[in-house]
Amino acid sequence: MSETTADREPVGRRERKKAATRRALADAALRLFLEHGYDQVGIRDIADAVDVSTTTLFKYFPVKEALVFDEDAEQEARLLAAVHERPRGRSVVAALREHALSCRVGRRDADPAFAAFVSLVEGTPALREYAQRMWLRHETSLAHAIAEASGVPADDPDCAALAHFALEAPRSAPGYADRHEAVTRAFDLLERGWNDIGPGA
Repeated sequence: MSETTADREPVGRRERKKAATRRALADAALRLFLEHGYDQVGIRDIADAVDVSTTTLFKYFPVKEALVFDEDAEQEARLLAAVHERPRGRSVVAALREHALSCRVGRRDADPAFAAFVSLVEGTPALREYAQRMWLRHETSLAHAIAEASGVPADDPDCAALAHFALEAPRSAPGYADRHEAVTRAFDLLERGWNDIGPGA
């Protein structure tokens, strides 16, 4: 069997090219969705914008909705790091409050591009549903992280409840003029109602 150019490429270079293609597809998709509306843009439109085939696009993104949430893995990693890497003496709830204020509320207020992304998701039923499924996956991972930090079994129901409400709290903020205060008060309620269930809580 003859060796192809791709076979001869160093692994690092191939991975960088794949990452670049993935990023180009996600960027093109978001730009087109914001310009024309999610439902008005087809998969072929996105593939053509990056000069790749639709087959190539689906190798990176199995469904259309996934193009909008290219940073899903990074978002989950930052969420879990808020628990695992919190400073000594800071509670889990306080750490999650800081994460929510900086990565969700604060970013929306300070970054017009992110605000446009959020508006796109909130205004598109298919993206709202996909985002909800994505957050449910994060909820499970977060519950396990809280349980580990608290020294209790991974399936502890208290940890599952805290993970759920911590992720939902920022979603109640858009209806208020001061989103920062709304989220802070929501987490204050969680803090007062959260019992220390282990040495790390």
